[in-house]
Amino acid sequence: MNKHGMVHRALSAHNVLMDCKGNVKLAKFGLYHMTDHGADVDFPIGYPSYLAPEVIAQGCFHPSDPSRDETPLPSGPKTDVWSLGVLLFELCAGRRLLHNIDISERLKFILTLGCMDDIVTVLAEEHGCLDTIKELPENVLELLRKCLTFLPSKRPTPAALLGDPVFAGVSCLYTPFQKPVSLFSSSLRCAHLELPEDISDLCKDDDEDYLSERAIDEVYHLWCLAGGDLEKELTNKEIIQSKPPICTLPNFVLEDGESFGQGRDRSFLLDDTTVTLSLCQLRNRLKDVAGEAYYPLLEDEQSSLPQSNSSNELSATVTLPLIIRERDTEYQLIRIILFDRLLKAYPYKKNLVWKEARVDIPPLVRGLAWAALLGIEGDIQAKYDTIDKDTPIPTDRQIEVDIPRCHQYDELLSSPQGHIKFRRVLKAWVVSHPDLVYWQGLDSLCAPFLYLNFNNEALAYACMSAFIPKYLYNFFLKDNSHVIQEYLTVFSQMIAFHDPELSNHLNEIGFIPDLYAIPWFLTMFTHVFPLHKIFHLWDTLLLGNSSFPFCIGVAILQQLRDRLLANGFNECILLFSDLPEIDIERCVRESINLFCWTPKSATYRQHAQPPKVAGDNGFGKTATYYSSDYQDMPRTDLSREPLALCDLKAEVSPRISAEDLIDLCELSLAGPTKRTKAGKPKIIAVDIRSVEDFSRGHISGSINIPSSTAFNSDGELVQCPATGILQNYRGRVIVVISHVMKNAAMVRKLRHKHLTYTAHQHTHPQDSYTSP
Repeated sequence: MNKHGMVHRALSAHNVLMDCKGNVKLAKFGLYHMTDHGADVDFPIGYPSYLAPEVIAQGCFHPSDPSRDETPLPSGPKTDVWSLGVLLFELCAGRRLLHNIDISERLKFILTLGCMDDIVTVLAEEHGCLDTIKELPENVLELLRKCLTFLPSKRPTPAALLGDPVFAGVSCLYTPFQKPVSLFSSSLRCAHLELPEDISDLCKDDDEDYLSERAIDEVYHLWCLAGGDLEKELTNKEIIQSKPPICTLPNFVLEDGESFGQGRDRSFLLDDTTVTLSLCQLRNRLKDVAGEAYYPLLEDEQSSLPQSNSSNELSATVTLPLIIRERDTEYQLIRIILFDRLLKAYPYKKNLVWKEARVDIPPLVRGLAWAALLGIEGDIQAKYDTIDKDTPIPTDRQIEVDIPRCHQYDELLSSPQGHIKFRRVLKAWVVSHPDLVYWQGLDSLCAPFLYLNFNNEALAYACMSAFIPKYLYNFFLKDNSHVIQEYLTVFSQMIAFHDPELSNHLNEIGFIPDLYAIPWFLTMFTHVFPLHKIFHLWDTLLLGNSSFPFCIGVAILQQLRDRLLANGFNECILLFSDLPEIDIERCVRESINLFCWTPKSATYRQHAQPPKVAGDNGFGKTATYYSSDYQDMPRTDLSREPLALCDLKAEVSPRISAEDLIDLCELSLAGPTKRTKAGKPKIIAVDIRSVEDFSRGHISGSINIPSSTAFNSDGELVQCPATGILQNYRGRVIVVISHVMKNAAMVRKLRHKHLTYTAHQHTHPQDSYTSP
């Protein structure tokens, strides 16, 4: 405790507990720390008989007390040594100290001990146990004298006290405490692993209490899911008492504020009652869960997308809505245990973490699961500690302004500690990324990570630092206009691809993405949705690549489609100024469908991700078709080339690569491998080259409408046999194929306007394709 800068201050006999194995557990050790050294409460921290003399002499302090000019220094470790001495004396004497004396007399007696030469003898005489104390071994008496030294300057610290000879004989009986190795550190996790000599010791009886082996936070989480209500339990024990507000008013108040007629409210005083929460209801809910469920077998994945382990066992539950699954006690138990096992094997089981996350992520382990999906590795705490988070920087003022406006409906993030942690994590990111700047919205981006890792700032910082390059690469440059413009242009093309009617309407009224979508993407929707919706949204986002946010944006627009189509520019502006309620589960489902329907090259961006480092194939890089970006794919002559921003903005619909065209047309010799037939959009290829070029070679099944003769002078499509075929394919995706960019862009624009079809194009030499 002292190494972490903490002092107990409330050490007493009833705060020293022992578990069933005889291990000592200190209770209420955080009370002094969490009350800001007693300044936040109306009662003193500690018990009169055990308080050190210097604590009593200092008296109580309240920040609002005008009679105290200076804040007294907080108690140090030596105050606990005095309390330990009193506790050891009671154990040796077999009786309580100063038990039957009035509190004020107790405190006076402790202060008068400063005039005594031998405090241990005085205490023994006072309590009639001098003979018992004299019979103690000399080294024990010496230990008591060291602890009960009146002057703090001469009293040893707990660390110094451990060097006393009395501990030499007993210290060997206690195994030294090994701090559990955290998931992200440079220490060996299995360095102190000991296996039983007899393997039969690992076997358990059928009636074994498996639940008692789970961590306390898991058990409490499951207890709440099984119907446990902490506030109700405390109310039943009359620890929480409600009183009508009118009954709390004083009967008489003087000018100086002194009030009369109301007794002191006991709810503001310390209640030392310990309430035991019954696990009967939880055990009853879990009685049908087999013992094997507590020890799932993790098999190596044999296929690219293996079936989830727990979905086999709970096939009925896994089909239910996510909100119901998250409240199902049995389902959450199995999911938590499975993820706990997988995360302990991270990064070696990272592929299985990905597969299980595709089903769902248990809320209890969401913070660690996200870190695994983001590929966090190494000693993150050491790295975080090396960052200067205290020196003032120019961004401090803006951070101070933004934090009190960021998700302040949440009690955790709106607390003083929440603001401090917010400030530290944001400053750490700004300082460690000198090439980037702080933009408003970075605080919203930080909020989910800080909420999930509130007691682990280093992990919150590491997740945020990994998230931004993956989904918001170069968004936080000082001049990010070219990045934002490219992003919004591709988003506009995605709207045109998936909903041409809506795209046409929004373009006609001038309601472009620049007016509403920048806060969406700059904060990855954390500025527009509350945290509980962000958690479900990001559970899926982290499984996709940097293009997945486009699909989320389109899914949001499609939920508002009817209202957008029925309104003009002003009404749309008002609609988005106070965004209506969005069904986030529907948004997630639709965004996944849109993502699977979108050819990868259609969302190609030059600023999608940082340049790849040669040989960077660590555990953190899990390349799957859905999670990898288009740039991750091996480049060939058929890959899509970069496009200047001005050319990109001139085009209504997205381009695709020849590779994606081959995949869409199922022309690959290896057959369709990336997506199932059900997820493949039905397309029709329109070749707008001349008849001569078309006859030389073309995509099988494509139709030829030469661009030179396709439209009349009014921009209307000239009727011909081929246009009749187009009418029959209304509703399908149209791919425009050309070797002249200008012609293809013009045809796509006109066709998009008149037929409300979505068009793609790709350039290739005239003889790139030949009929079989």
